[in-house]
Amino acid sequence: MAITTTTNTIFDGNRTASMQFTGISDGSGALTGATLIDPAQMSPPAKAVKIKRIIGSVSYGIVELYWDALPPVKFAELSGDYVDYDYERSGSLTSKLAGPDATGKVLISTIGFSQNSTYQLKLDVTKSYRNQIVVA
Repeated sequence: MAITTTTNTIFDGNRTASMQFTGISDGSGALTGATLIDPAQMSPPAKAVKIKRIIGSVSYGIVELYWDALPPVKFAELSGDYVDYDYERSGSLTSKLAGPDATGKVLISTIGFSQNSTYQLKLDVTKSYRNQIVVA
């Protein structure tokens, strides 16, 4: 079974969304590039999301978050009992940095998870309804 992840959508509105993710490892494997947020599955569907805030905890391992692109682009490495990154004042994290191949999805990978390693993360996002434009 590896890592069992549950998703709880706290709020999914026209402009913003807040989602909570909990993962518990049985020690038999890791997550590698699994889809955490798919904007097309939100209500209403979006093209991409901008990360406003990440809060939570990661026990006994590391969680990496990526923008889905070719290749995926890492934007966060999380560990420890207190995770709190507020990007709203700096304009939020966007998939523009991942280049023209970015799909708008957020991916998750885990490193060093053993039996009973866990993560609890809440992501607050802003929805984007148009294609990202990358200026070189």
